[in-house]
Amino acid sequence: MIELNNVNKWYGDYHALVDVTETIASGEVVVVCGPSGSGKSTLIRTINRLEEIQGGQIRLDGRDVHEPKLDVNQLRAGIGFVFQQFNLFPHLTVLDNCTLAAVRLKKMTQSEARDRAMALLERVGLAHKAQALPAQLSGGQQQRVAIARALTLKPPVMLLDEPTSALDPEMVGEVLLVMRDLARDGMTMVCVTHEMGFAREVADRVIFMDQGAVLERATPHEFFNHPQHPRTQKFLADIRSPFEHGVA
Repeated sequence: MIELNNVNKWYGDYHALVDVTETIASGEVVVVCGPSGSGKSTLIRTINRLEEIQGGQIRLDGRDVHEPKLDVNQLRAGIGFVFQQFNLFPHLTVLDNCTLAAVRLKKMTQSEARDRAMALLERVGLAHKAQALPAQLSGGQQQRVAIARALTLKPPVMLLDEPTSALDPEMVGEVLLVMRDLARDGMTMVCVTHEMGFAREVADRVIFMDQGAVLERATPHEFFNHPQHPRTQKFLADIRSPFEHGVA
């Protein structure tokens, strides 16, 4: 579904992605993790061309994502993207947020888009909020609407960029449950997240990045129980240590 071959990206002199080569299969759930500034969000944003690359190639379902003549809007209409900050249109109702792109980009009829959006809002437990504005929802509810909105376009792949990091702790679980259900349905998902419980329980594979490079890729069992790279070992030790020493 997704192929990255020797992908490189710079911000000026800063080498943000360093020779990233990775293949993600259809139906695979991949969690990308690593310390802040490791390049993981940059990586996921290059897949739907929110970030340009300066070297290498990214192919999505056989198409070169960064081919100059590619219709970027058409590309993004085929990729579900869930942002850290929800990015809902504040002046539109929940239902209109979910149907807008489906009608404009996918050329669904209003009726078809509405029916699909309502079914998805039902699925994420928010059909009763269809006429609400985003400001009337909690953060967790807004993020669940954002997931439903992405799914309305019937994408073959979902990209999630730290979807729970802007949420209060008690709201994280409701969003992770929706993501887990998507994974169980066979959705191809690439998720940048700090939620190690989700990675352990739901991912088919975990990718660990630091300083723009992929240092380790493994099944969750191998990643958490037998990390190979010293940087991975330190990362896991650091996120465990506060609990082991009673700080938390």
